Amino acid sequence: MNASYCRSQLDRKNKARADAEKKVGEFRRKEADKRAKATKEKAAAAKASSQSTVSIKQRAAQRYENEANKAGQDASTWSAKVGKLSKEASDLAAKPAKAEQTERAAAEKARQREQQKAERRAATAQQKIESRLSATEGQVRTVMRELRAPKPEKLRVLLLAAASAGDLRVGQEQQRIRAAVQNATHRNLVELDLHPAATAKVFLDALTRFRPHVVHFSGHSTQDLIAFETGEDGFHEGAIVSAGAFARAIAAVDDKPLLVLLNSCRSAAQTVKLVDTVPFAIGMADSIGDIDAITYAARFYASVADSQSVQAAHLLSRTAIEMNGLLDRDLPTYPDLHSGRRPQRYEAGDTTSAVARHHWPPAHPPPGSAPALDQPHHHRTQPTRTPADPG
Repeated sequence: MNASYCRSQLDRKNKARADAEKKVGEFRRKEADKRAKATKEKAAAAKASSQSTVSIKQRAAQRYENEANKAGQDASTWSAKVGKLSKEASDLAAKPAKAEQTERAAAEKARQREQQKAERRAATAQQKIESRLSATEGQVRTVMRELRAPKPEKLRVLLLAAASAGDLRVGQEQQRIRAAVQNATHRNLVELDLHPAATAKVFLDALTRFRPHVVHFSGHSTQDLIAFETGEDGFHEGAIVSAGAFARAIAAVDDKPLLVLLNSCRSAAQTVKLVDTVPFAIGMADSIGDIDAITYAARFYASVADSQSVQAAHLLSRTAIEMNGLLDRDLPTYPDLHSGRRPQRYEAGDTTSAVARHHWPPAHPPPGSAPALDQPHHHRTQPTRTPADPG
C-alpha cells in the first residue's frame, strides 16, 4: 500500500469512529430521557388514589423503562464499535509514515540508478570526445609534417571582404591587418592575399590558386548564411551563400585550410560544420560591432606573426577589444573540436586541445619556415535573401 492509500483508509476510519461516537451520545441521551420519564410515572403512580390511575402510570413507567434499557443496549453496541474503530485507526496511523519511508527509499534507489546511468553515459561521451581530440591532434601533426616536409613555405592568409551596401569598413580592416603583419616580428613568413570586394567566384578561385592556410571572411552573415558581393560597381544587395555551400567549398579542395575565421555576425554556429573539414574555426556568437571586429582581426594576425599560438592570439585579440573600451570581447568563439556540440565561448585556462599549446615559430625557426596554426573563430552583420551555392 502506498502512503496516499493508507491516509485515505485512516481518514475513513476516523470518520466512522466520529459517527459511532455521535450515535453513542444520541442513545445515551435517549436512555437518560426515558429513565427520567419512567421515574416521573412511578412517582405519579405512588401519589394516585385511584387503582386504575395507578395501573396506567405503572404501565407507562414500565414502557419508559424498557425504552431506556433498549437505548442503553444500543449505546453499548455503538461504544463497542467506537473501541474497535479506535483500535483500527491506531493501527493505521503508523502505516502512512511507513509507506512514505518505503516510497522515499524506492525513489532514492531510482534516483541513484538514474545517476549511475547518467554518469556512465557521461563517461562514455567523455571517452569519445577524448578519442576524437587525440585523433584530431594526430591528424594535425601529420598535416603539419606533410605540409612542411617538401619545402618551407610562408603562412598564406586569404582575406575576403564583402560589404556590397557600403555599411562596413572592411577595407579599413584589411589595411589594419596588413599594417599589423608588416610591423610583426616574422612579417616575412606571412603572405596576405587581399580581396576587399570578394565574390563567390573570387573565393573559389583563391581556394585552388592561392591554397590558403587561413581563410578570413569579413562582412555580413547569420547562423547559416554568408553574403558575398556580386561584382557590381555600385552599391547593391549581396550574393547570399548558404553556410553549407561555403563549408562544402572548403572541403572540396585537396589542400584544405587549417583555420577559417568568420569575422561576421552570428557566424559561430557555422564553425560546427567547418571543423568537420578543417582543424580550427573561429566565429562570432552574436552581432559584433564593426570597430570590435576590426580590433580583433588586427591584433589576431599581429599576434600570430609575432610567433604566438592561435590560442594566445585569440585571447590577446579579445583582450584588445576590452582594453580599447569596446563591449564585444566575449563574441569571438570556437567550437569543441569534432565533438558535435555548439560553439562555446573561450575562456582563459580552457585546454580543449593540446594543439592550442603549439607555438609558431619555434624558439629558433629555420629560414623560410611558416607559422603553425592552432584553434578559434569570429565575425559581423546579417543577410536576408535566399542562399545560392558559390559559382
